Amino acid sequence: MAASTTATLDDLFANIIQEAIFTAQQRSLVRNFVSIYDISSQSGKTVQVPIYPEVAAAALTEGTDLSSTAVSTSSKTITVAEVGVQAVLTDLAAQAAAGDVAGNLGRVLGEAVAKKMDQDLIGLFTGFSQGFGSAGAELTVADFFKAAATLSTNGASGVISAVIHPHQAYALKANMTNTFVNPNGGDLQNEAMRSGYVGQLAGINIYESSNIAIDSSDDAIGAVFVPSALGLAVCWDVKIEPQRDASIRGFELNATACYGVGELVDLNGVKLTSDAAL
Repeated sequence: MAASTTATLDDLFANIIQEAIFTAQQRSLVRNFVSIYDISSQSGKTVQVPIYPEVAAAALTEGTDLSSTAVSTSSKTITVAEVGVQAVLTDLAAQAAAGDVAGNLGRVLGEAVAKKMDQDLIGLFTGFSQGFGSAGAELTVADFFKAAATLSTNGASGVISAVIHPHQAYALKANMTNTFVNPNGGDLQNEAMRSGYVGQLAGINIYESSNIAIDSSDDAIGAVFVPSALGLAVCWDVKIEPQRDASIRGFELNATACYGVGELVDLNGVKLTSDAAL
């Protein structure tokens, strides 16, 4: 039996939980760009998100009454479900580890939950009815300007974000830094050449995520969208429950989260399809 005291293990579990929660919140990229609904205080497994239509104002005649405009909302239903991952902390590892076992385990569990959440949100990209680019063709600067123009035409409001695969991003950077193709790239071109990072293009904040899948034809689908395009309903964020397993001389660390994702406003998102082969 390990010499660790109960107090020491309690401290260890607390550190694992804190690190896992911090990591899950920091490493989940896409959740930062969507609409989040906290349903932890309500009963049931679903949330009804109201979608409000646009209404038009009209010129008035002095002394005449306004006429009422009917505002009929639609709704989108998001259903939550559990996701989870388990790791084992043996007595020997807790007693003899030279490194930060609590931090390492917390990061592993937090990253697993964050990756699953991102993959679920990214899976909604293919559902956008509007899109630019095509399979087998490289992503271009023009695709982003078209996406920005489309969202503006649709009246999409809010910060515009793009999430693309690193291989898609490489083609975009190459397109901007190729002086033969783009001789007048200016500051944006110079920054891409210096740091390899494209911060903003056509008013779009561009991010890379390897959680986007590459299909069997070496193509990938990213997206440009505003927060109201996608929704994330959270019943509970990552939490960890330790359970003693005497036969393995250790503890099972069961990390779970309960959430659901859904497309809210289709016209507030644009998918970007392109070749993802280097």
